[in-house]
Amino acid sequence: MEDIFERQGFEIARATQSVWCGDVADLVEPLYEFMATQVRKSHVVATDETSLPMLSPGQTHPARMWVYVGDPDYPYNVFDFTLSRGRDGPAQFLKDYNQVLLADAYGGYNGVVVTNQMTRAGCWAHGRRKFVDAEKVAPEIAREAVEWVRALYVVEKQAKEASVAERFEVRQQQSAPILAQLRERLLTWKEQLLPKHPMAEAVNYTLGQWQELNVFCSDGAVPIDNNVSEREMKRVVLSRKNSLFVGNARGGRTAAILASLTSTCRRHDVDPQLYFTQLLMNLPQTKMSQLSEWLPDQWKLRHAQRLANLQSTTPTTS
Repeated sequence: MEDIFERQGFEIARATQSVWCGDVADLVEPLYEFMATQVRKSHVVATDETSLPMLSPGQTHPARMWVYVGDPDYPYNVFDFTLSRGRDGPAQFLKDYNQVLLADAYGGYNGVVVTNQMTRAGCWAHGRRKFVDAEKVAPEIAREAVEWVRALYVVEKQAKEASVAERFEVRQQQSAPILAQLRERLLTWKEQLLPKHPMAEAVNYTLGQWQELNVFCSDGAVPIDNNVSEREMKRVVLSRKNSLFVGNARGGRTAAILASLTSTCRRHDVDPQLYFTQLLMNLPQTKMSQLSEWLPDQWKLRHAQRLANLQSTTPTTS
């Protein structure tokens, strides 16, 4: 951004821009916290994490960025910055959440899942990826396993527009038999392969996650995979490629807050520049009881209504 501005004929130091971003994050933090509260009301929360290096004396510190994606009833994407990959991050964010957590097999979620008595759902995209990665050493097994997983996704495509109840029925009728047959094949492959064989690792991963990977079949509201949160992580990966690291813990917090709002804007097809312009002008005078009006989806509804009212009152010329 510093270079872009300079090419346009004026100089704004990156340190100045960083201060501006931090000031904006401080201003909108109550809205960010409110969004996090809304996400924790979701029946299903999808989550993922990635590394986000932070400057530290001597070398960069391996900090992390997490994302928590609310379900359609609470459609917000909230990022959270932590100094480590330990369970403290999910435990703090999901402190009072006890429904369905959709995640990969990372063990850092185990403690909070057990403590909060959540249902943990697994990701079939991860399961499929394990077989694809081991394809070179056991191509026939890989092809068959991928075909079984593809059959599950065919059912999902058919039920994409169905209601939660209808999707549950379709999964029970079509996906459950596929899962039963696939499990038999997995057990057979496990007997055939040496324990250290790369394909055995893929088989054991799937069997080890079997309960979690079957949750979607018993709950029509649970997605078959965790791709929604993985896609949001690409934002962080792209930022990491451009900026390399955050300067300190406050910078990480700033990145999390601003990414939460811009990501949610994109989720609702909202112009983030227009949204932020109005948000920054009005939020300082907004009461805490009115914060919900500035959630991106609610702002979009109010903005559309204002435009409609304006058009209806604008006189036409003949």
